[in-house]
Amino acid sequence: MSEVVLQCRGLSRIYEDGDRSVRVLENVDFSLEAGAKIAVVGASGSGKSTLLNLLGGLDHPSSGRVLIAGQDLAELDESGLCDLRKSRLGFVYQFHHLLPEFDARENVAMPLLIRGVRRAEAWEQAAGMLDRVGMAHRLDHRPGQLSGGERQRVAIARALVTRPDCVLMDEPTGNLDPHSAAQVLELIDELRRERAAFVVVTHDPAIAARMDRILELREGRLA
Repeated sequence: MSEVVLQCRGLSRIYEDGDRSVRVLENVDFSLEAGAKIAVVGASGSGKSTLLNLLGGLDHPSSGRVLIAGQDLAELDESGLCDLRKSRLGFVYQFHHLLPEFDARENVAMPLLIRGVRRAEAWEQAAGMLDRVGMAHRLDHRPGQLSGGERQRVAIARALVTRPDCVLMDEPTGNLDPHSAAQVLELIDELRRERAAFVVVTHDPAIAARMDRILELREGRLA
């Protein structure tokens, strides 16, 4: 039996808006095994980004549980959540959030340096991952010198360089041309063979079709 990397159990999220309660997610249940990749689709406002934030421990559920590699996120304090994100999770957001004062290699190496990897080794691993996303020729370019698609590829390399157990992606190919998007999808396929699991939020049916399963959020519920 494959190792379960991520589990949602009865996950709900309610926001208070004055005297009104807005239920964004309701009783979401699913699990993800090592090496699996799923797409989460749904209309704007259906709760996709909220779900990703809950899975990554960036927000707290109103009820229910999220478990990463068997660890209940609710049992961790902020320091424990930070350690788990560094060691178990990779994040790719719709907006790249690169550090503007550092070049591409330094941005990608940053998670490794934070984990205590030696500088020379971190540099080598970062360069290797940038090569895999087609950015070997832009190692020493800062974000301001890169196109939007190039910045997104650097952000993807940064998320994957630590070889996380689970990668959470929010529209990862939205700013990429078809060739670059294909490179990223091929990299996802390579890493899933190395036992990484992927949750990919996307509006692109072609991207969703490349996943093992498609889960649709409708009015906060998962179909």
